[in-house]
Amino acid sequence: MIKDFIREHEAATDLTGEIARLLAAGDLAAAGALLPPLAAELASHWRGEEDGLFRVMRGDPEFAAYIDALEAEHRELAALLATVDLASPADRAVLLTAFQELHEHIAKEEDGLFPASLIALTAADWNDSMAAWQRAHPGRQPSRPG
Repeated sequence: MIKDFIREHEAATDLTGEIARLLAAGDLAAAGALLPPLAAELASHWRGEEDGLFRVMRGDPEFAAYIDALEAEHRELAALLATVDLASPADRAVLLTAFQELHEHIAKEEDGLFPASLIALTAADWNDSMAAWQRAHPGRQPSRPG
């Protein structure tokens, strides 16, 4: 499942990179057309994380504040993607800054929370996390080790 989260991170950062390239080229329409797929990719990813891995890890007080901050970052980016006006130079600048912050956010998950989960979670926690990931990704199966 961690592999799936990482693949989703890569898909999101690929989209942000393409949007940034299009914005730099002045193609606001093409950049804008990629915002809904980005928002959809992130929404299912966040649902899988928050309803699964984050929920079970929050049971340990050591991780609660860290997870709260990650979820707040999810909300902030979701709100921005829903309201950004690419015709506005100020909004474009805010969006590009948010894309950089997304890279930092991903590092917090991949370098901090994900490795900690490998040590902290029980088999039941992993089962709960995988079930939540599957609910967030209907019709897809998580990766299996091997």
